[in-house]
Amino acid sequence: MKFLLVAVNAKYIHSNPAVYSLKAYARERLGEEFWQRKGLDVEIAEYTINMRAEDILADLFRREPDVAAFSCYIWNWRMIREVAAELVKVLPGIPVWLGGPEVSFEAKGILEEIPAVKGIMLGEGEQTFTELLEYYGGGKEGEAYVRGGREGGKEGLGRIRGIIFRDGGGIFGTEEREPIEVGELPFYYNDLGAFRNRIIYYESARGCPFRCSYCLSAIDRSVRLRDMDTVKRELGFFLAQKTAQVKFVDRTFNCNRGHALEIWKFLREQDNGITNFHFEIAADLLGEEELALLSEMRPGLVQLEIGVQSTNRNTLREISRSADLDRLRETVGRIHRGGNVHIHLDLIAGLPYEDYESFGRSFNEVYAMEPEQLQLGFLKVLKGSPLYEKAGSYGIHYTSQPPYEVLYSKWISYKEICRLKKVEEMVELYYNSNQFTYTLRLLEQVFESPFAMFGKLADYYEEKGYFINSPSRGYRYEVLLSFACGCDGGREELYRELLTYDIYLRENMKSRPAFAKDLSEYKGRIRDFYGDESRLREMLPDYGEYQPKQIARMTHAEVFRYPVWEAKTGGDLGEMKIPGMVVFDYARRSPLTGEAVVILL
Repeated sequence: MKFLLVAVNAKYIHSNPAVYSLKAYARERLGEEFWQRKGLDVEIAEYTINMRAEDILADLFRREPDVAAFSCYIWNWRMIREVAAELVKVLPGIPVWLGGPEVSFEAKGILEEIPAVKGIMLGEGEQTFTELLEYYGGGKEGEAYVRGGREGGKEGLGRIRGIIFRDGGGIFGTEEREPIEVGELPFYYNDLGAFRNRIIYYESARGCPFRCSYCLSAIDRSVRLRDMDTVKRELGFFLAQKTAQVKFVDRTFNCNRGHALEIWKFLREQDNGITNFHFEIAADLLGEEELALLSEMRPGLVQLEIGVQSTNRNTLREISRSADLDRLRETVGRIHRGGNVHIHLDLIAGLPYEDYESFGRSFNEVYAMEPEQLQLGFLKVLKGSPLYEKAGSYGIHYTSQPPYEVLYSKWISYKEICRLKKVEEMVELYYNSNQFTYTLRLLEQVFESPFAMFGKLADYYEEKGYFINSPSRGYRYEVLLSFACGCDGGREELYRELLTYDIYLRENMKSRPAFAKDLSEYKGRIRDFYGDESRLREMLPDYGEYQPKQIARMTHAEVFRYPVWEAKTGGDLGEMKIPGMVVFDYARRSPLTGEAVVILL
């Protein structure tokens, strides 16, 4: 009997921990002897939402499962509904099951609406799936289920807690299942072959003590921690395998201070110099010991995501989010000054009491914290969340189909949401790309605020039609130059040099950018540097095996009339009497931003 677990991910680099956990738990609980005696085969099929539904359907048909179960989230629900409805046509008699946060609430309505679905697993599914697998496998005495064969109906399925299912003309629900002990969950990453070139997700805890009203974690405030010896053994496996990145999915990693400290100490001591670990934390909970520990980490070892969501105190109070904003600023500033931890800050547009002007203030305050990434997200009204129940009283209207994203509310109009969407795109292209860091520092000074700058840039894109015909990555530099010159006339040469500095910080261009000045008059100066071998070896020690001509091709020398390297620190950008020369060393890069090391000659 083949039971197929189906995941439809947002991107290829993502994986679905849920289906792997279900399979591993069931195999361990039922035992190898039962597994083999019943001829059980649990297969995982992963796809992406960028694939065609008909291609996914054809692949599912090719696999010939006896039972199929889909892992459902807001990003894949529309695709799964379509595929599931067609699957029962091409594989008549196949029971289709659903599970995941998108279907765990209002499950009865989903069954009434979609006849193709046999049942839904509610909440955490490891134990439920194991019993479901045992049921379809024939239990202790029965014969293995074959597609189109016997179904025990409510007498058999009715004994499985945590499901809702159809039988004949009726829909039946069973007793709620208690949350699982996370210490019982097996480690399913023993073979990393299936995860090559993909993000590894890991959980050391389930649950969250906070009650943020927009989040499904507000429903269960219990926090269940995985045994620390087990966590260390499993993290040690990732370190030994030199995994590129491990992303913790714990809802608030540092809600238990001792748990977080012990893991961070372990990672600092066992650091392999390669693996990066991503954590979602509450910054205002960090104490002196945690801050000191973070300051000792290898640059690039740790990446922190911090959900600020808003700096409007009325908004924070309404969504049941307690946050000491002064403490948050101080903490982020201290971490940022260490220069060794990548910081990702989040904002959510569309929350109660946050109008367009208020969101602009929230944006400016978070922008001032100088995160490596600033995510401008939009409220998703999730089924089962406290905010879902109160959406009507807030006048929040949202899309009827996933991802249930806010359209407008009492405080913000649809027109303003549309404008924020354009601002979001500018932030992604020009800030989060980390490709225009130095240029933006000067350009910000021309505007009332950073939020105003990105708004005007969005207007410029709209005027030029770039939202429809998006400029290529390389051409975005020229677009920004044109925009800057229109807003800050008289400093074109300075902006050209800033953009030149920005582009060579990240890439040793094969062809010179159109906006960069001609270096003909400085060729002798550049040639002299690469010809002075003793100085060359001193300044670029990582190129010992290469000849000077090879080093010249592997690095890049540039001459500037303005000290553009001072832009980030607020230094004087006036024209220099003697042009300055810098060398970009691409063998050494910042693990946080990917920028080349710059040598000022």
